[in-house]
Amino acid sequence: MPPQRVFALPRQQSLLLPAVINPFVQDTKLTKTCVLLGILLVPLRALLMSLVLMVTWPVAVIITFSHPLKGAVEPMTGWRRVMAALGRAFYFCMGFRVVVKGKQGSSSEAPILAVAPHSTFFDGIVCVVAGLPSTVSRVENLATPIFGRFVRCLQPVLVSRKDPDSRKNTIQEIDRRAKSGGCWPQVLIFPEGTCTNRSCLITFKQGAFIPGVPVQPVLIRYPNKLDTVTWTWGFCFHAKVYIYSLLNLSTVCSVFQFLPPHVPTEEEKKSPALFANRVRETMARALGVSVTDHTYEDCRLMISAGELTLPMEAGLVEFTKISRKLHLKWDNVKKELEGFASMASSCKGGRITIEEFAKFLKLPVNPALEELFALFDRNGDGTIDFREYVIGVTILCRPANTEDVLRMAFQLFDTDDDQKITREEFTSLLRSALGVSDLNLTKLFKDIDADGSGFITFSEFQTFATTHPEYAKLFTTYLELQRYQAIQEASPGELELAGQASSEVKQEDSTSDKKDD
Repeated sequence: MPPQRVFALPRQQSLLLPAVINPFVQDTKLTKTCVLLGILLVPLRALLMSLVLMVTWPVAVIITFSHPLKGAVEPMTGWRRVMAALGRAFYFCMGFRVVVKGKQGSSSEAPILAVAPHSTFFDGIVCVVAGLPSTVSRVENLATPIFGRFVRCLQPVLVSRKDPDSRKNTIQEIDRRAKSGGCWPQVLIFPEGTCTNRSCLITFKQGAFIPGVPVQPVLIRYPNKLDTVTWTWGFCFHAKVYIYSLLNLSTVCSVFQFLPPHVPTEEEKKSPALFANRVRETMARALGVSVTDHTYEDCRLMISAGELTLPMEAGLVEFTKISRKLHLKWDNVKKELEGFASMASSCKGGRITIEEFAKFLKLPVNPALEELFALFDRNGDGTIDFREYVIGVTILCRPANTEDVLRMAFQLFDTDDDQKITREEFTSLLRSALGVSDLNLTKLFKDIDADGSGFITFSEFQTFATTHPEYAKLFTTYLELQRYQAIQEASPGELELAGQASSEVKQEDSTSDKKDD
């Protein structure tokens, strides 16, 4: 049987690109007619809303005057219908027409309402529609002029970024209210945790599903020809969305659909992540959209990418999936983004070609480098984006950075076995390995020789390989090419023995590009 080149296993479907690449971008352009007609509408609507606020704010002050926000908080009663009516009046003055489908369950039937997709601060109208249930809100929102008082009327579960126990306390309070047997009103939660463009449902956070009580899904739709409500990272100012909606001549139509409550199974009660995913799948089917593993951390990476002069979209990696399958935390991915930016900052669109990859590694394009690049380039388009880079570095390069591999590499360079690599030894081997006789490796040698002693110790060699894992995988790829070439040139008797060794290498190398689902 003729020798065959050892390749990694086919790409896993679970790590392929999502159906929606960027759910955090929205571009809305108004027509001149809309702007001209809106000039008449804005003053009128602003006047009507001001009149409603003049009535609503004193009522909210009276309701919340003697009720504490913390400590032994008890549910307030007897005022929700009044505030709900005023809330409907306020949104009507803004031009919203609300259509409700389905039947809302009681607080005993479904203690928690899970609302999605979350795309704008106008989604707050669902609180009015649902009879002003409790919500989860940041402490800072209470200090907002006028509207902070309205938030207090909802008796929200408060989240504080300054309190290290805030997450634990929030979950405990949601659990307490959800299991109050109907004493507390329903708790309304946007499980996505951030705004999207409604093209898909991103990862649901588990807070709403940890109590293990029935959850009623609530769908939000804005079926307008002109979308003036969506607030995403590409459409980033609240004031802009607010003004665009006031300029809109046509009535904004919000459709809220209450789906039947999802009663968790025993399996779902034990696994909030499973519970959340099944509720999300139910909602996605009803909406007719796909699901992705993006989350708020992707938004943070988008901002970081922009700060590193990369296109903001370069930071999108589907953080939930990447962190779960590759065991990476946000700080790890952020660090990889900085490494990627050092390669891609001069590239248009934040994608690396093989020439730029070679330039970053201070090496010429050669067969070993081409193979390494192909392993990174998961979709075969001839470029590497940040998502492919993170997967490649984690799955391909870091496993090749073992001490045994580095020892073997060091010994190959150290031809006189004196436990140090001179410039001549380093240059001679790499020129031979890469097939380039006039290759200038002075800069690369100086980068590895940290103390400037004129030779490389194993400690320096190991430190450099740890911080530059691409070189370790490049070296193992070169060894594999050499091994394959030796098999081709071997006699038939030697070939049988080499084939056994090749199968072992294949098994080891294949697992480097595969993670268990």
